[in-house]
Amino acid sequence: MNSVRKFTLAAALAFASVAVHAQATEGPDGLSLHLASTAADLSATEYLAVARAGKRIVAVGEHGTIALSDDGKSWRQARHVPVQSTLTSVAFSDAMHGWAVGHWGVVIHTDDGGETWSLQRSDLKVDQPLFSVYFKNSTEGFAVGLWSLLLKTSDGGRTWTQSKLVSDKKEGADKNLFQLFSSRDGTLYISAEKGTVFCSTDAGATWTGIPTGYSGSLWTGVALSDGALLVGGLRGSMLRSDDGGKTWLPLKTDTSSSITDIVQMPNHEVIAVALDGVILQSNDNGQHFQRMVGQDRANYTAVVAKSDGQPVYFTARGIAIDH
Repeated sequence: MNSVRKFTLAAALAFASVAVHAQATEGPDGLSLHLASTAADLSATEYLAVARAGKRIVAVGEHGTIALSDDGKSWRQARHVPVQSTLTSVAFSDAMHGWAVGHWGVVIHTDDGGETWSLQRSDLKVDQPLFSVYFKNSTEGFAVGLWSLLLKTSDGGRTWTQSKLVSDKKEGADKNLFQLFSSRDGTLYISAEKGTVFCSTDAGATWTGIPTGYSGSLWTGVALSDGALLVGGLRGSMLRSDDGGKTWLPLKTDTSSSITDIVQMPNHEVIAVALDGVILQSNDNGQHFQRMVGQDRANYTAVVAKSDGQPVYFTARGIAIDH
């Protein structure tokens, strides 16, 4: 089995070996994918990513677990998930249509708001995990992952084609790609390792690697409502760009805990979460942040707004509504 990094949180926690054993679609050495089992305690499951599907919250994580909530308080497990692979990212183009990706290059799809999922892609020859998925609409989407893996679909994920990120390795053709996100004008960005942000202004046809001046991995990124970009990652590093990614300014975070997710809430507050129980909050559109630390010092992995605008936090230990 290959040892790889489980990213978003998992990259932060260190190298993890993921072994998936089986009874369906076999690969080398009898490896195969099989249905996710029922989680003993959804509230205590490790979650790595979360997304909104209309008013519904959909969280994904270890062992193919997908948890659903319509109020941010009560949770239930998706009825059918075709993999037990660790899922690292989830995205919805509308309230019904969503995609999740993870280890063994899996891509799964739902057309009923996350209740049931079907397998669209996997690669059991090598555990080259996907770390992020993004869909512009119900047909056009991208997924990125280990060793500059870049996939594109134009038919809702029924078929995926692998693309080259850049042709020159000096530009970053071998970099791990962690987070896909888009600005309001449709420009696509990927936060990556070695302080690089990749940018595409032509719907993903070509990409340019932009150095940020930081040398560590950037695990997450977001485009804010005013057009500013934020990226964050190792050792509490966060950078801001006000010119579409051309130049970057490091922000003061007062933490050395690695940042795993950044979101802008409905009231325009910006929240970043990190390891060691760290939460960073900004009320001036991501220009300055105030640091808080939860009492349990849990490793935060993701945050999302409930329908009432209040945050729900996710950790390596499970769901933490109150911090």
